[in-house]
Amino acid sequence: MANWVYSGLRIGVKSTHYPRVPENTPGVTPGLPMGRPLRSGEVGEVVDRCPTGALKRTAHRIVVDPRHCVHCFQCVRGTPDPLRWQEGYEWARRAPSGNHSASSTLGESLGAPFARSLHVRVVDAGDCGACLREVKQLSNPYYNLHRLGFFITPTPRQADVLLVVGPGSDQMRSALEKAYAAMPAPRRVLAVGACALTGGVFGPSFMCSDGVGSIVPVDVEVPGHPPPPLAILHGLLLIAGRAQEMPSGEMRP
Repeated sequence: MANWVYSGLRIGVKSTHYPRVPENTPGVTPGLPMGRPLRSGEVGEVVDRCPTGALKRTAHRIVVDPRHCVHCFQCVRGTPDPLRWQEGYEWARRAPSGNHSASSTLGESLGAPFARSLHVRVVDAGDCGACLREVKQLSNPYYNLHRLGFFITPTPRQADVLLVVGPGSDQMRSALEKAYAAMPAPRRVLAVGACALTGGVFGPSFMCSDGVGSIVPVDVEVPGHPPPPLAILHGLLLIAGRAQEMPSGEMRP
């Protein structure tokens, strides 16, 4: 233990400088596939390799819906017509119209009073462990969400944001509804991961929904399975009014 303490004092604790400057360290994101035009004579066989329907084929393009992507890399590996991937992480966007909280206007940010102090209650709604593990990384010295004014709280009664991972299993439906009802207004819901957005590979099924938006109203979505910690931070910054959302529509080069 003493050696670890000495090593930390000697080299210092390095935290990412995001969002002040872009984070370009290798390995901080798995990336997302990008759509592209169909080449002459190509029928887009790569679309058929996607297990979740994240890829669609139109008359002239291969279109990507990042909400369904689970980072299986089937569209990159072992195919003669692989898709390119973008290595970004600012993936958060406002939820589709109709899924927003009753206390919000079209998923707007919480605004200036909450910009530098935001308390987050994390709820596991049937997560496989992948997205929850990425959420836990936010508290480590590298990402250090506290430096940005975000704090994890154990009770929804003190929470401004409900961060939900998992597809919304039947066993967690009541608990999720109670957690949301216990939050004071104004309140926001951040759905993290493909399962929370669409059900992922698990739903809809006999034991879970097609995403937590069918249980509680969602304001901001972070795609990916799992999304990297920086993508989750981007979602929190968007709710706090300190970041811009990812443009709607398909992922393009």
